Amino acid sequence: MTTTAKKHKREDVAVMAHLLRRAGFGATCDQIDQYLDRGYEETVEYLLNPVAGKPEDEDLMDRYFIASVEARSVTHADPQWSWRLATSEKPLEEKIALFWHSLLAVGGIKLDHGLEMLTEIELFRRVGLGKFQTILSEISRNPGMMYWLDNQNSHKDAPNENYGRELLELFSMGIDDMGEGAYTEEDVKTAARAFTGWASKPTPPPFLLGPFPMEFRFDESDHDNNDKLFLGETGNFGGEEIIDIVVKQRATARFIAMRLYLFFVSDEPDNEEIERLTDIFQETDGDIRAILRSLFNSDHFKSEAVRFRKVKSPAELVFGTARLTDRFDIPDMDSSTLANQSMYMGQFLLNPPGVEGWHEGEEWVDSGSLIERINFAASELARVESPGVSRMVELVEQAGEALDPSEFVEACLDAMGSIDIDTDSKSVLIDHAAKRSSTETDGADRIVEMFQLIVSTPDYQYC
Repeated sequence: MTTTAKKHKREDVAVMAHLLRRAGFGATCDQIDQYLDRGYEETVEYLLNPVAGKPEDEDLMDRYFIASVEARSVTHADPQWSWRLATSEKPLEEKIALFWHSLLAVGGIKLDHGLEMLTEIELFRRVGLGKFQTILSEISRNPGMMYWLDNQNSHKDAPNENYGRELLELFSMGIDDMGEGAYTEEDVKTAARAFTGWASKPTPPPFLLGPFPMEFRFDESDHDNNDKLFLGETGNFGGEEIIDIVVKQRATARFIAMRLYLFFVSDEPDNEEIERLTDIFQETDGDIRAILRSLFNSDHFKSEAVRFRKVKSPAELVFGTARLTDRFDIPDMDSSTLANQSMYMGQFLLNPPGVEGWHEGEEWVDSGSLIERINFAASELARVESPGVSRMVELVEQAGEALDPSEFVEACLDAMGSIDIDTDSKSVLIDHAAKRSSTETDGADRIVEMFQLIVSTPDYQYC
């Protein structure tokens, strides 16, 4: 049994580890121990209230990732976000940015402006735990979003419906299994009229000077100032009034509650819990922090039934493993390739495949991506020189010299951050441990090999 397990009850360790996987990207055994000393509810508050401001290593990151300072493309920009995903001490700030990046999707390849993609991620860090009305308002004024969904081509005499449609269908109210929404085609057209005049300013070509920041522009002369009928309300609505009306809808509350549930809790929806979160959305005027507070503190979230039942996205697998090994101490070229690893597994950060974002759950894993996922995790756990792996080896060794195969496997699982695997996988690992102990004497090699086998199990694909 590890140091953490000795100091705290095993169930408390498991629940805290579960919270840190879902509200972040996992944690080491020692970090779980520190959070347990803080207490579960206080940890929830700590995660929900990250201190605003630039990270202390911003200058260091800019020095190493020179191309990211004035990022021309997504590939210039993604090393900077990768570093934050792998090392930030405000994990929920990065996790909520990842959530909104998929839900309020902007594709970096079409935008072709890496600096603006980083600006959008910073927007999600800044407002992503606040009111949904603020989030929608901010993203509607985001010049990258306006360009991505062609709103600069929307004029009062010829409205472009792209943004109005996606605002309702994919960003707020959603559609049911039959493709129907709680709005009509006329509501889509009205929303498009309300957002006329909202656009991205023309941006000078980068050439030798690098990219210029993108800017939002509202052109009053190109805005439809006529009265409009939208979701049963009438008035001379602009974009902000459309957002206010949208946020009041029960359909919006349920859509966001469902998406938060699917992202933070389970790939399978629980209607009773989603309805409860929907009520909280409406009671708090769409306060995302309040919804997540209730979600994380609920018995449903803490229950064993939802642990290790959610397929890790490539980002969760890559950056969770990176945090486990704790080998990235400076933002060097090695750390800059982490985004590539996520891309090889099917998640090209800063470039969602379409306005729907990524399709998550079991769709993350096919035969090709599974090989990438296992090879990456196993190769990272083989780095015994990294601080995280070295510490995990130490924790297993501290568990005792005369561990039987079953105890040895449990010690390895505990040392990796209270990982749980099913009976069949555990049986295979125990059998292997029994054979290995009878033929090998090098304890560290045996421990590292077990770590690699654990991350190669189907169970490690879940969080």
